[in-house]
Amino acid sequence: MKILYDHQTFTQQNYGGISRYFCEIMNQYSKDPSIDFTLALCYSQNENLRLFSQLNAYWSRRNNFFSDNPYFSYFQKKFHFNAFNYVFNNQRESERLLKKQDFDVFHPTYYDPYFLTHLQKKPYIVTVYDMIHEIFPDYFSSNDPIKVWKKQLVENANCIIAISENTKKDILKFANVDQGRIKVIYLGNPFESINEKKKINNYANPALVGNSYLLFVGTRSGYKNFIFFIESVVVLLRKYSQFHIYCTGWGPFTSYEKKILQKLNVIDKVHYVQTNDYQMKYLYKNAHAFIFPSLYEGFGLTVLEAFSCGCPAILSNTSSLPEVGADAAIYFDPQDSVSLTDAVERLLSDDNLRTHLIRKGYERLKMFSWEKTAKTTKNVYGNVLNQ
Repeated sequence: MKILYDHQTFTQQNYGGISRYFCEIMNQYSKDPSIDFTLALCYSQNENLRLFSQLNAYWSRRNNFFSDNPYFSYFQKKFHFNAFNYVFNNQRESERLLKKQDFDVFHPTYYDPYFLTHLQKKPYIVTVYDMIHEIFPDYFSSNDPIKVWKKQLVENANCIIAISENTKKDILKFANVDQGRIKVIYLGNPFESINEKKKINNYANPALVGNSYLLFVGTRSGYKNFIFFIESVVVLLRKYSQFHIYCTGWGPFTSYEKKILQKLNVIDKVHYVQTNDYQMKYLYKNAHAFIFPSLYEGFGLTVLEAFSCGCPAILSNTSSLPEVGADAAIYFDPQDSVSLTDAVERLLSDDNLRTHLIRKGYERLKMFSWEKTAKTTKNVYGNVLNQ
């Protein structure tokens, strides 16, 4: 069975959950002799691809001289040359392989429908990560084509993979598809293969050691609800003066965020920390709790990251988060400040509850693995071919 993956997420993302998802399933298939796959890609600066260097052999035309050269990498970052993202060349490579037709199933890595005119009669499968554009349109430009693209791909796909039951429910709400064409396949733990304790401890930041802190991970804009979170926990930062908040997984604070922190008089208590996977694992392992105030998530990989590190999770009671966290987390209403502060204070004041949640998190994590994700996805490919 031959699978073709296209360039999209690896051209657009330098890091992130979608590219991690495809790297993880391709990594599983690299060990499976019954699957032959190709990643239609020439150039990428995606950090997940760097982490999974064993996938280099599966790029169709790997030519990363500029990306791998530190001088050109510096040049790109300093002057922000979008030309170095190689959008044109990567898409042309994807189109070349589509026209060649040497594959059984096509699996695009994002929603641009450019490939529909090149598929001929080959089947394609689309993975839907969330329906955030449809549920919170005000957070996106009216010119953003994602909503239109996604609907087109979903309604014409041979099979749709949803990464949670909640995402499946939202697809049925916004697209005209038969629910029998949707297969729910959960994701795995991003830290599954990162077990080198010595290396993790070597990444400890001396400035962080010994501090008590709550952890916020991921992007902070819009529906991620960061400002609401900070405004809600100010009272706790004053009451529990030993606690700080560390934020990671995105860029440094914006000028707007700094103004908010200054206005709330917590700029010395809320810190941005730049990390890699090893540093992230250290931060989770030593946090008092991970707090996820997002208004909407298609799955929430960070929940599994926290569970795998023995970090208690305090989650929004919305979208897919209760589905993923089940009884291994504390939940709150992400639009109610009192609900959030009450949930956090329950954990800060109850060591037995914290120990209980750590144990439940480890148990819950057993439900998820990339091996299971890849195996179930392989079954979807086979079913499509047998239709």
